[in-house]
Amino acid sequence: MPHTIAHLGVGAFHRAHQAWYTDRAAAMAEPWRIAAFTGRSVAQARLLQARRGAYTLITRGAGGDELSEVRSIRSVHDGADTASWQATIADPDTHILTLTITEAGYRDGPAPARIAQGLQARRAAGSGPLTVISCDNLADNGGITRAVVFDAAMAIDHRLADWIDENVAFLSSMVDRITPRTTDADIDEVERLTGIRDLGTVVTEPFSEWVIEEGFAGPRPAWEQVGVRTTPDLAPFEQRKLRILNGAHSLLAYQGLLRGFDDVASAFADAELCELVEEYWQSAAATCALPRAEIDEAIAATRTRFENPRIRHRLAQIAMDGAHKLPVRIVPVLEHALAAGDRADAAASVIAAWAVHGGHSSAEIDEVLREADAAAHAMRAAVDRGIRRLEGSTLRAPLRGAAVRS
Repeated sequence: MPHTIAHLGVGAFHRAHQAWYTDRAAAMAEPWRIAAFTGRSVAQARLLQARRGAYTLITRGAGGDELSEVRSIRSVHDGADTASWQATIADPDTHILTLTITEAGYRDGPAPARIAQGLQARRAAGSGPLTVISCDNLADNGGITRAVVFDAAMAIDHRLADWIDENVAFLSSMVDRITPRTTDADIDEVERLTGIRDLGTVVTEPFSEWVIEEGFAGPRPAWEQVGVRTTPDLAPFEQRKLRILNGAHSLLAYQGLLRGFDDVASAFADAELCELVEEYWQSAAATCALPRAEIDEAIAATRTRFENPRIRHRLAQIAMDGAHKLPVRIVPVLEHALAAGDRADAAASVIAAWAVHGGHSSAEIDEVLREADAAAHAMRAAVDRGIRRLEGSTLRAPLRGAAVRS
């Protein structure tokens, strides 16, 4: 019987990313099967059960669509199906558990307790070590997973927590692939081309990346043969993604919305905004720990992604929750530029545009900058200059109100 990966939180991103990698790896070596469980809703399980886990992936490039069938998911279950969940985690053929439970899933909801209960069943069955890989957009996501699962296990039995400590590897991973919402038009197009009305269709971009921390407790698919990287230190890769991709996304979101754009591609096509992003990338590159050649390669790949007009990545979605995103995406870049005596306008403009777009107060701006105490005064001055430039410019969209107010 093939080795099994259990997955918790099956949705579009999992199917565009981890399940896709696993399907491709099956062509390189022995196949693995995925036993997928929904997070909160039974709807995804019912949708995928109609085709026994198989689904169509539309890879949407600038020049057209490429359709492929992904068959790595072999069974799909309602996450509330406790018996199937525990049996899957207890199965000695199950060697890996992957997670896409969203950031909130680590703080709220039943996921940590569900994982602990599954591990309790595995311990009782004597099925040996397990590797747990978090695939959510959180720094040190493996460490966070371990902490919440360990706490849930302690609430069950301290001996279970001890067993987990000795037998379960919690690995962090960095994941990246934009997965827009599938539309009825996408499903209609798949039916026209294939004759199958596939309600499980997923749309994604050509780019994908997965970097996993080393330390597997047992076997794994031949992921490395299809582009997955393993590393002893994930932090530089997380840093690169936050500052090169996510930081530029924030710049385009706030500056673009003020200029009346609604998606990444249209904002990046604006000559002024494109120039500002390129300037920002030079500042961000100087803060990254990976070799400069690798950073330049990442910038080039990100530039291609931003230029793809057929992936409608909405700026309003990116702009959400800026007060929590900017301190890790932008503030380190701004602080480094000021300390090095380099141009800081591009990085400062991101925080300035966030403040102007949202009408944020002076105190809210200072809260975003609070982690950089040594450079706080210079950083605030740079942001204020950016605000004055924005308020003095002619923008396509009206400002929402004065940004600097007590």
